[in-house]
Amino acid sequence: VKRIFRYIKGTTHLGLWYPKGSGIETIVYADSDHAGDYVDRKSTSGVCTFMGCCLTSWFSKKQTALAISTTEAEYVSAGKACQQALWMKQALIDYGVRLDDIPIMCDNKGAIDLSKNPVQHSRTKHIEIRHHFLRDNVQKGNISIEKVSSEDNIADILTKPLKREPFNYLRLGLGMMEQID
Repeated sequence: VKRIFRYIKGTTHLGLWYPKGSGIETIVYADSDHAGDYVDRKSTSGVCTFMGCCLTSWFSKKQTALAISTTEAEYVSAGKACQQALWMKQALIDYGVRLDDIPIMCDNKGAIDLSKNPVQHSRTKHIEIRHHFLRDNVQKGNISIEKVSSEDNIADILTKPLKREPFNYLRLGLGMMEQID
């Protein structure tokens, strides 16, 4: 708790930046830490949604099911990102804005391949059917899933502790900048 209060005290000059006219193109970042909880070994999902360069929603949440592999943990996170992207897409339709597919940026090649390949492999049979919501929406063209390097995956900041340099880099990627008075 002391570290949290020290961080808050030292970052009161930071805030999210929402520049005027930044556009409506939407992009979602998804990440996971495999078995990051030392007690129950469940993974944590992190999802960040941007419109233009502006962070519009984010969450970090422990997954409900135990992931057997890193691919499964990342696939579950990408599925949560898909739900967020589809919600954003529907909300924009209510305002008369139609988006084509929304890219989900993921840093795990296995999860990306699994989302694009309709063939069920023996190594993925353990993944619950409800998580194949992602694959279904990729096939329908509602979203696309693309590779991003682990260093540039902004959602990484929501899933695990980071060293100072990567933390500051990803915090800037979230749009947190010094406020000008």
